[in-house]
Amino acid sequence: MKLKHYSEVILEEVTMEGAKKTKIRWLISEKDKAPNFAMRMFEVAPGGFTPYHSHSWEHENFIVEGTGALVTEDGELPFKSGDVIFVDPFMKHNYKNTGDTTLKFLCLIPHKKPAKQVKKNVNPFASGKANNC
Repeated sequence: MKLKHYSEVILEEVTMEGAKKTKIRWLISEKDKAPNFAMRMFEVAPGGFTPYHSHSWEHENFIVEGTGALVTEDGELPFKSGDVIFVDPFMKHNYKNTGDTTLKFLCLIPHKKPAKQVKKNVNPFASGKANNC
């Protein structure tokens, strides 16, 4: 069990290439014996952004404070305090602060990262059935 104010958790610089003016707090992690998920709080200063990237796991986000945009291959989707965001696995994305105050958002991720999906060229008739027919 853990009970702590978020401000008591160390605020660290995000050092991943492509990040600008972005910091992170690992609010709940494996160090806390959380078996499945990590909860992180990102703090992005005005003009800042997270790296533009993709990976095999999803993100669940809750926007705590500020305004920003989720940047994807389909364009920019604006968001504000109180919004929730689900980012699909393998979707290229980043978060950027479009406001004049610090953007704060929660980001939940699994500890165990799913393996990269490999497209298989499978014969749908190999089992004698196709599409549940």
